[in-house]
Amino acid sequence: MSKTIPEITLNDGVTVPVIGLGTYKLKGIEGVRSIQNAIAAGYRLIDTAYNYENEGTVGEAVRRSSVPREELIITSKLPGRYQEHEKAVTAIQESLFRANLDYYDLYLIHWPNPKQDQYVEAWQALIDAKKWGLIRSIGVCNFLPEHIERLEKETGVKPSINQIELHPFFNQAEQRKWHEENNIKTESWSPLARANKVLQNDTIQTIAAHHNKTVSQVILRWHYQLGSIAIPKSSSPERQLENISIFDFSLDNKEMDLISGLTVPDGRINNQDPAVYEEF
Repeated sequence: MSKTIPEITLNDGVTVPVIGLGTYKLKGIEGVRSIQNAIAAGYRLIDTAYNYENEGTVGEAVRRSSVPREELIITSKLPGRYQEHEKAVTAIQESLFRANLDYYDLYLIHWPNPKQDQYVEAWQALIDAKKWGLIRSIGVCNFLPEHIERLEKETGVKPSINQIELHPFFNQAEQRKWHEENNIKTESWSPLARANKVLQNDTIQTIAAHHNKTVSQVILRWHYQLGSIAIPKSSSPERQLENISIFDFSLDNKEMDLISGLTVPDGRINNQDPAVYEEF
């Protein structure tokens, strides 16, 4: 089942699936079961974060799964309050202890927190942790091009991935183009916009009916054809399977443009602008 999801290679040679499971709010035994179900359905990319407070849940699901650890791509993220270098190193170690894992496949800085101005220190901590074998691939979330340019200028290392808010109401065309030009993969958080509004959109409903697919499947196919890695969250086994059943149809250019054309200037879900937003 795992091979039904195509894979892409990051700029550091690490290979990741083009769609994964978001785990925000999946906690406790129910969270473990949900993640186990997803792995059984074919998911191999599992996304968590220090601030989700469920790294232990993810780790337990990994241990209970019949899929070998080396076949899974487990992601976590460094919180804003631990961007100072030594604090970041400790937080990475704590992330691994919480999940009872020897390494993360992908570890990201969750937000740049530009007012705090410690994201370069945090990046150096991720570089060091990779050298020590604690992380296979390092990246960022919600970084603007100027933040990433500074990382590369001051450390000589560019991220493999930038995970950003991306959905039909906020298509991030300029940011995606910049990523492509700089050999950084785009990953989409909240790919379905965390709202019924996008699921009830007439344009996408019409496209979905034409392909005999659900609205969610059409949106996730749109992400895939944009070249972005989507990480939709679902606790339902049926929905989990639906979300990865997107590789037996394709959208034409007109359909892609119609969905991309739904973007609006204030399309961010919670108005979290990386230029000013500060994560705790």
